[in-house]
Amino acid sequence: MEAAKPNQPSAGREGKYLTFRLGNEEYGVGIMRIREIIGMMPVTSVPQTPGFVKGVINLRGKVIPVIDLRLRFQMEEVQYDERTCIIVLEITTRESHLQIGVVVDSVSEVLNIREDDIEATPAFGIKLNTDYILGMAKAGGSVKILLDIDKVLTESELILLDKTA
Repeated sequence: MEAAKPNQPSAGREGKYLTFRLGNEEYGVGIMRIREIIGMMPVTSVPQTPGFVKGVINLRGKVIPVIDLRLRFQMEEVQYDERTCIIVLEITTRESHLQIGVVVDSVSEVLNIREDDIEATPAFGIKLNTDYILGMAKAGGSVKILLDIDKVLTESELILLDKTA
């Protein structure tokens, strides 16, 4: 059996992460990317967008595209409930910064994760792209998947979202 090959070096990932749930898994996003967390609100559908793009919201006069991270990760779609929320994040593209809303099952907490507690992303095979995973954080007896939010969407998907807003 071949040993797992790390995708990325472990340097520079220590810091504070907002953790949230999708199904039974916990994920983390660097706190500096978070603009705000809001409850579910009416989302206006935009025709001819991919299934994971829920539409746009009007957040205090600014139109922001919203994606469902469950659908982006090809997880089962679920009904939104009182714990479902939208995390408004800032994504960095080659040309600019883009605010997007990400629907998650629930927000958990902010964790300060030390470098020593972050393991490299295991290699799952050459056909599975895991570039969007910064690493696996060991915290509180469980593993949290740390996301590189700039890489969760492809460049063409980001261009589409930018045009949607």
